[in-house]
Amino acid sequence: MIFVKHDKLKEGMRLAKPIYDKKGVLLYERDSKLTRQGIESVHNFGIIGLYILEPAEPVPPITEEDIEFEKFQMVSTFTIQDEWKSIREKGQAPATPTLVSQIIKRYGRLDHKLNFIQSLRSQEDKHYKHALNVAILCALMTHKMNVKLNEQNDTVTAALVHDIGKLDTPQEIEIRTEGLSDSDNEAIYKYEAQGFQYLDRVFDSTPAVKRIVMQSFRQREAFRRGNGDPNAKLSLGAKILMVADKFDSITAMNEHAEPTSEISAVRYLMDNPEIYDSTVTDALVDSINILVPGCTVELTNGDKGLVIAENPRNVLKPVVLMFSDNSIIDLGQELIYGNLDIKDVMKTMDNRVAVDRSAMESGFGINKTDEPMAIDPALLDLAVETGSDG
Repeated sequence: MIFVKHDKLKEGMRLAKPIYDKKGVLLYERDSKLTRQGIESVHNFGIIGLYILEPAEPVPPITEEDIEFEKFQMVSTFTIQDEWKSIREKGQAPATPTLVSQIIKRYGRLDHKLNFIQSLRSQEDKHYKHALNVAILCALMTHKMNVKLNEQNDTVTAALVHDIGKLDTPQEIEIRTEGLSDSDNEAIYKYEAQGFQYLDRVFDSTPAVKRIVMQSFRQREAFRRGNGDPNAKLSLGAKILMVADKFDSITAMNEHAEPTSEISAVRYLMDNPEIYDSTVTDALVDSINILVPGCTVELTNGDKGLVIAENPRNVLKPVVLMFSDNSIIDLGQELIYGNLDIKDVMKTMDNRVAVDRSAMESGFGINKTDEPMAIDPALLDLAVETGSDG
């Protein structure tokens, strides 16, 4: 699978992902060949490029839930774009309550972990996609933390609008591909703060929405400036928004830089509990798949292996099948393996872990329970063969 920019697309290329219109109607299915009309649609939708299958590459496995998740992301991004325009120009947010309700219905009541799939972002849509993903993460975490429905609603709403002021950021800063300077960060801070004026008009009857946005913004900026207070009194919604905002920001995919992996992002959150509430970070870990059975990982000693069972007590310490000697190690047994940790996850081209669920569950004797199960030694070679594609 390769990513091809819109101006390099050619007729006959096979799609690795489906294409939908703004209403969610399927236009082109996976594995269908691009036509001239399809390429024109990509240009008209403002899509910066597509994931394309290489000539002999089979269609990668994907679950129905993953397909629905990506479809919802695409359709909702257009909704947020229109909604932010309405908020800024008319002081109205007619579609926000419905979108919040949809997000909570889909992701604020899940009884299992979600494959949180990042889509590629362009300069034109990055703020809208970020807002949506942060809102989805907030829905997941508020559910995991048993937050009351009205507080969950306020937190998800705050997530959808928290970055609206960034639309005014000068283009020369927006398109910068290198690290931002102090003056750049100050400019972003100024425009983001100015954007809160829009929230006064739209959410005057729900002051909790602006309070969540303002508290998370001020706390984040205080720590950026070096004078943050880890004991500051924040609402739970603000703490949740801060974790969701940071996680999505550093795992986001764009055409200029490699994203941080989910495990590295989670480790960063865990290593900074004075900024990111540990209970909220735990809720994030309990809401999305981080190190699922079937993903290929690199350890801190340079060795590589295949995750064959999660550790319900510590997501960063799974059971791993080592490629070097076919041994199985449980990183949770720290008395044996000391400081040996997962360094990172090896991903597919679109930043997705490729997992053959049927092989993992029936072939390796792994099921979806919390506790690791014994592995049939006769199947180790099959595990290595599957894991090598990562």
